[in-house]
Amino acid sequence: MPSPILQAEKITKRFGAVTALRDVTFDLIPGELHALCGENGAGKSTLIKTLSGIHPAGSYDGRLVMDGKPAVFQSTKDAEAAGLSVIYQELALVPEMTVAENIFLGQEPTRGGLVDHFAMFDRAAKLLQRFKLDLDPEVRVRELGVGHQQLVEIVKALSKSSRILILDEPTAALSEQEVVILLDILRDLKQRGVTCVYISHRLEEVFAVSDRITVLRDGSTVETLATKETSTAEVIKRMVGRAIEDLFPRRASRPGDVLLSAAGLTVARPSDDKVVLRDVTFDVRAGEVLGIGGLVGAGRTELLMHLFGAFGKRLAGDVVLRGAPLADPPHRAVERGLVLVSEDRKRYGLVLDATIGFNNCSTIRVRSSALVAGSNLSPGFTFSPT
Repeated sequence: MPSPILQAEKITKRFGAVTALRDVTFDLIPGELHALCGENGAGKSTLIKTLSGIHPAGSYDGRLVMDGKPAVFQSTKDAEAAGLSVIYQELALVPEMTVAENIFLGQEPTRGGLVDHFAMFDRAAKLLQRFKLDLDPEVRVRELGVGHQQLVEIVKALSKSSRILILDEPTAALSEQEVVILLDILRDLKQRGVTCVYISHRLEEVFAVSDRITVLRDGSTVETLATKETSTAEVIKRMVGRAIEDLFPRRASRPGDVLLSAAGLTVARPSDDKVVLRDVTFDVRAGEVLGIGGLVGAGRTELLMHLFGAFGKRLAGDVVLRGAPLADPPHRAVERGLVLVSEDRKRYGLVLDATIGFNNCSTIRVRSSALVAGSNLSPGFTFSPT
């Protein structure tokens, strides 16, 4: 086995009285795709921030070694200069800038001391084409859905020609088709000798692309396993500390009366009157979970936002909640017992300048009996508390 390109040796990171990492040991072999698995709170994000310089050298115990030499990263710039880039779960894009401008932000091509926009858009188009992404390099990022924004973030990191690429839950907002594209990109990068760290709760993806799997639990390294020599059940056992016999227990139940229904719902986008939902019809009964599927851009988010009264102009159709027409603004919808778990929690789901207590209690006076949710949606609410 070749010598590691990167090693974390007995990393311990504390935040006051809380120990987030305890004697974590981790290494990367050149050209491998190494998966990092663990439950929420296991320490994965803290480890990434330590590897990438967000937690600078000196703020933790233990040491990092890169190419056989101590790696003393005081910032993300130090890590990137050494060839290590991270694609974080929280997007770091500038909404008002174009796809191309975001990809080359901080490394813009210049000519005569000025940014060469022609060269930048040309290079961005070639990068997008190389990774088989059907995105316009001249469109502004704010006009893209979260899934497409995630792909821009990935291309941005890959444009830096990094030797080590860390991906934190990169498929959380992607459709099945886009996941396939991403996994193909990772396989291509592996062939080119790029070393990748892949973090995901989706174990089917982990087993599809990884060479080794390191499991973290409660801030400590449990074990590093060769992917071909283990199984999903074994990885889950190490993640939670016990065997899980039934991953998806089901309780027999009989759905009740219809709570929420839509019939012939057709909705246009207010900015340009483009129809984004056409003749949508469904029923949701008490005690029932209705799944809403579709590719990015199919209208999943628009449907949920419209039901909640936060998007679109209704051109036709009806929505009924518990026998009464539903066409209310968000605060009225909440009063009627309907809430939205928003897709973009940072933009729509939280009041970022307020405290955790304020956000948690912003709707505590409302008793919710119906929940509108869908794939790729994250905790939060899509209205400002009153």
